[in-house]
Amino acid sequence: MIRHIEKKDVSGVIKLMKEFYSSPAVLHSVNEKNFSKTVDEALNASPYVKILVYEKDGIIAGYCQLSLSYSNEAGGLNVFIEEIMIDSAYRSQGMGTEMLQYIFDLYKDARRFRLEVTKENTGAYTLYKKQGFKTLDYTQMIIDKEEQE
Repeated sequence: MIRHIEKKDVSGVIKLMKEFYSSPAVLHSVNEKNFSKTVDEALNASPYVKILVYEKDGIIAGYCQLSLSYSNEAGGLNVFIEEIMIDSAYRSQGMGTEMLQYIFDLYKDARRFRLEVTKENTGAYTLYKKQGFKTLDYTQMIIDKEEQE
């Protein structure tokens, strides 16, 4: 079952976030304080961040974090799939495909779905290509501002 995050899911989702950020899916680590902040935003109905969970037999088998924005380039809603993680015990069972289809159905009026994938994450790359994602030749640039304490 795929659904929006609930308070009872917090520890399971944060566990998977830690695994995600120590995997080949990402190029750099993040401050683990961000996990709780992101979960809190989703639980407090932020219009910008949504977290979906894939629950199987009462266990959080995976999660997906989405960021929503308007895209002038696409002419409408942009759904950025920030993170999608299936627990290693549940991989190769079609859950990633189900999660993506759920997102496509949930945001059927979106003009664009976008995600990032590292070259080392070959399983995810293959899945995304099968789902119709195309590679963009952009170089991403960021400025990370330090948190003020």
